[in-house]
Amino acid sequence: MAKRNPLYDFKWCPGCGDFGVKVALEQALAGRMAEKNQSIENTVVVAGIGCSGNMVHMMEGPQPFGIHGIHGRALPIAYGIKSARPDLNVVVVCGDGDFLSIGNEHIAPQARRNLDITAVIMDNGIYGLTKGQASPTTELNVVTSTTRWGKLEEKMNPFLFYLGAGVPYITSQMSSRVKELAGDIRAAMDYPGFSIVHVQSPCTTYNDTYSLLKGDEKKGIEPLAFPIEDSHDVTDITAAADLVRGRRIPIGLLYKKAGESVPLHQRLAEAKAKGNIEQASVEKLLQSMVIA
Repeated sequence: MAKRNPLYDFKWCPGCGDFGVKVALEQALAGRMAEKNQSIENTVVVAGIGCSGNMVHMMEGPQPFGIHGIHGRALPIAYGIKSARPDLNVVVVCGDGDFLSIGNEHIAPQARRNLDITAVIMDNGIYGLTKGQASPTTELNVVTSTTRWGKLEEKMNPFLFYLGAGVPYITSQMSSRVKELAGDIRAAMDYPGFSIVHVQSPCTTYNDTYSLLKGDEKKGIEPLAFPIEDSHDVTDITAAADLVRGRRIPIGLLYKKAGESVPLHQRLAEAKAKGNIEQASVEKLLQSMVIA
């Protein structure tokens, strides 16, 4: 239960991967505050609905502003905040069920706009908060409370989806690698544009994939997760797509679009400046006509 909210039942199950994400996010924000000499109030955390949404209630220490929004609509809320206050550091926290199902229609538009926010996605391959229904990243044929005879849909590959949608900065991580995850979140926040940190965050109650991700030599289980080699060209979208094809999950910086990244708020400022120049020219013309 959240210490700051003793009257409300905000909690995660013991061993939930989201605890690791929480600590990593706290560390990333603390590092950013220290380096940039900014207060925690410069950050806004926007959450959707699901276990991941409890992040805004469970964080400890100095508190950023937090908005626990509605299902699948964290990105539009973040869009509004960043458009009104481009000086703020906006972080979206969502789960696979929230972000990749009802919310996936908002990913491509924000990628094309290059909205300057960071989305941290906690993927547990299930709907944990509502008691274990199949999500977009649940494996084919898995029996859940909504797929009594096995899931009939193929598992979604979120990384191929992000690449196809034009997301310019994509990192893959695991919730158990807290130090590395904190560094990756921090780097994503520093990227001037739309960044996604997609985290494998197992659900110990409904879909415990820890042993599958990390491997179990005694049981003969090869790890699904593997580190991205230093030789990987992060600017090569084809190489990034090749890495994520198949069942295994690469860990590290997967893709960073080559060239300068111009975020949406900068484009808006430039457009506004052009509009002001044109308006000034019209006003000057009208004044000359009145004088004449």
